[in-house]
Amino acid sequence: MSLFIASLNSGSNGNCYFVSNEEEAVLIDAGISCRELEKRMSRLGLLPGKIKAIFVSHEHTDHISGIKILSKKYRIPVYITENTLKNSSLKLQPELVRSFTANTVVTIGGLSIHPFSKDHDAADPYSFTVEGNGVKIAILTDIGKVCERVVEHFKACHAAFLEANYDEDMLENGGYPVYLKNRIRGGERGICPISRPWIFLQATALNL
Repeated sequence: MSLFIASLNSGSNGNCYFVSNEEEAVLIDAGISCRELEKRMSRLGLLPGKIKAIFVSHEHTDHISGIKILSKKYRIPVYITENTLKNSSLKLQPELVRSFTANTVVTIGGLSIHPFSKDHDAADPYSFTVEGNGVKIAILTDIGKVCERVVEHFKACHAAFLEANYDEDMLENGGYPVYLKNRIRGGERGICPISRPWIFLQATALNL
């Protein structure tokens, strides 16, 4: 008995994380195209039909761009808060939209998904833990600040996807416009000012 976890993509060009047990799977975000997601899952021997839900962390394009087509093609319910949906460009089929609230666990078969709010410059941003078969993992993307919620959930997990996307020299010398550089430096968009070492896992695919 284990969980299979895979980072199908991580970074400014798209984010998508896969978690499954023997029977069902969930995605946290789908910021890559449906076609690209299918290719990457195929390389790992994963079947899109196993996905029973997509959970949306927030409305930024690199987290939602593939959701509309993926949800429609495979009839996958999308768990998204009202504020995130309202502030996104997503046009989802109403019968496939599900809502969730902070700290209320959602059960998908043998998987328990726990959403909790995070610090990020979005309408209603969340991170998640997913638990099944006695294993708990965290999906912590766009970590702007290491708040108490992140520390609490991180400490309770066996593994975590931790994504921050920030380097001062790369930011300063990169091609982003000044307004975006200032936004990133502001502490809410992907800066991870960790003052102590943390052990974390960024896996391509792993059985736990």
